[in-house]
Amino acid sequence: MAQKPSSTATNKWSAKVTRESNALSLEKGVFTWKDPKAIAQSLKDSAEASTRRKTEPFRSAMSMLVFYINRAGKQLDQAQRAILEQAKQALWDLYGKN
Repeated sequence: MAQKPSSTATNKWSAKVTRESNALSLEKGVFTWKDPKAIAQSLKDSAEASTRRKTEPFRSAMSMLVFYINRAGKQLDQAQRAILEQAKQALWDLYGKN
């Protein structure tokens, strides 16, 4: 019978994806920044510079942001969650999707 991965091992896989995304090379600490527009711009720059992404830059950038928000879950500070939610809107604005 296969053993269930430990809680620590389960939590680490999402951190690894954030650090070592095969689609985007993210700036260090981008999801901890306090400026939603700077976060959005960094994600946009990373997505557009990537030669490994499998979809359009907007979708890659938004997917990485949503992935981080979802995986952080309840561990994400409410103030930082609000900043990241604002970064989603800023990404929409940067790509003229509104």
